Amino acid sequence: MRNLITFIWKNYFFFLFLLMEVLCIYLIVQNNYFQKASFVNSSNQVSAMILKASAYVEEYFYLKNENEKLAKENAELRTHSFVSFAKIVNDEYLVNDTSFHQKYTYTSANAVNNSTNRRNNYLTLDKGTKQGIKNNMAVITSTGIVGQVKDVSENFCTVMSLLNSKTTISSKIKKDGSYGPLTWDGEDFGYATLHDIPTHVQLKKGDAIVTSAYSLTFPENIMIGTVESFVRKSGEYFFTVRVKLSTEFKKLSHVYIVTNILKQEQEELEKKSESDK
Repeated sequence: MRNLITFIWKNYFFFLFLLMEVLCIYLIVQNNYFQKASFVNSSNQVSAMILKASAYVEEYFYLKNENEKLAKENAELRTHSFVSFAKIVNDEYLVNDTSFHQKYTYTSANAVNNSTNRRNNYLTLDKGTKQGIKNNMAVITSTGIVGQVKDVSENFCTVMSLLNSKTTISSKIKKDGSYGPLTWDGEDFGYATLHDIPTHVQLKKGDAIVTSAYSLTFPENIMIGTVESFVRKSGEYFFTVRVKLSTEFKKLSHVYIVTNILKQEQEELEKKSESDK
């Protein structure tokens, strides 16, 4: 306090000058219409600029929360969308006045770690057993597939990315249903390879590649990418197709973990059939 008083005392001429300047400006503005109007307009403009800047700053800091809310809402919408239900053709179910039943549910998650420059890439999500996540669940984005859940802890899970030499996705040409396995060659994170497409298929650049119905993990018709090019190797009766991936793995943030509610039932039935052979 003593230092403050000393500072003011040493510079009181400067402070007195400022006070007189403010008083002069006040008197001029108050007693002259033109200056008063100009001052009010200028004040409004400055206030508007400050409020606008404040709104931008506030919007920026709330953007993360808004994105998370939107991701949760999208997960809820996907869960209740038509493609998440399976058609029931059994008359007994139709008698009960329902022709569809739930097959997939979606949980929104955030990527907290990710790699794209390795032979076997993984990412980490902020959802775990507390949220009902289990291994082998599918992970997708709004633009395409991401991979499959591998290991799960209480609050996190790791995902074996599509950009992994061990990942194989059952895929198909959307326009005619021709299917084959899709793998990654470990070179470019923007492309993958679709195998075993019959040579009678009329392929062209830009044809959509989606997930097939033969996957227990991914829902059918989830976007994978588009045809970039295709070749027929000597002595083979199939095309090898270079696919431009629709998912931008370098920009992964919000994703959806997909639960196939009927997966266990199908697996148990198929294992029983295999054991009878």
